[in-house]
Amino acid sequence: MRDHVNRVVLIGTGFVGSSYAFAMLNQGVSEEFVMIDLNKEKSEGDAMDLNHGLPFAPAATKIWFGDYSDCKDADIVVISAGANQKPGETRLDLVEKNTAIFKGIVEQVMASGFDGIFVVATNPVDILTYVTWKFSGLPKERVIGSGTILDTARFRYLLGDYFAVDPRNVHAYIIGEHGDTELPVWSHADIGGLPISAWAKTKKDFRQEDLDELFINVRDAAYQIIQRKGATYYGIAMGLVRLTKAILQNENSVLTVSAYLENKYGQEDLFIGVPAVVNRSGIREVVELSLSPEEQEKFKHSAEVLKNIIKSSFHK
Repeated sequence: MRDHVNRVVLIGTGFVGSSYAFAMLNQGVSEEFVMIDLNKEKSEGDAMDLNHGLPFAPAATKIWFGDYSDCKDADIVVISAGANQKPGETRLDLVEKNTAIFKGIVEQVMASGFDGIFVVATNPVDILTYVTWKFSGLPKERVIGSGTILDTARFRYLLGDYFAVDPRNVHAYIIGEHGDTELPVWSHADIGGLPISAWAKTKKDFRQEDLDELFINVRDAAYQIIQRKGATYYGIAMGLVRLTKAILQNENSVLTVSAYLENKYGQEDLFIGVPAVVNRSGIREVVELSLSPEEQEKFKHSAEVLKNIIKSSFHK
């Protein structure tokens, strides 16, 4: 028997993948880290470059450029391969291109004998998480999308910035599609246990419009970043490492990931961003928040948008 060490395999070493690899090494999250990409030269270069940083890393990590056979012993396979969002393109515009790419990837991973957890980062993430679940045949709790993990982080950062509080003490969620129909859960947003409405009263120059604008900046952050630098990758890479740690360290952490809904939030048969308890077995359970009527309506709309895409692109 192989002595158990945590092995993470990354498929796709573009901007997001290589940023994730760098953050993984910096935080010493896994003992083995394998990189797979069609561009062999680039990935080999990445592996060499990362290995040269090992003397400065907090923990020993074995890093190499590998192939699909390395997935057999992997605890987690992270997929960040696929076509990128171009300026002016929505995440949903990528569906067809990336579904075809994912079919080939997931089939090769499963052919290796992989029996771990898939983490999906490629956009449109909710659709591609569903696709991964279908193509892999794995139980729903072992397929996790990055969902609204980054949107939630953006929300917490901007709220912290607005009220001059450390974002780590802000508890607020963005749920729904990772995209244009996502929504803020204002009804459960708090800082240090005090609702946002209570904080608003303490801020002299507070205007409700500020919070409306703050959410628009959360929702449209990717477009703003893509316009300025062509792609977003540092924030999502940090979010993926956070999710990886929650799995490998059996944390039972609550993270807003893309999870499969079965009679939760009044929805069935789709992956969508919701708070969920994440541990070594994947998604232990979905946390069902009691939403306000307006939030319920918005969530339902977000779910319908995703369901229609699944119907048209997957159930042909």
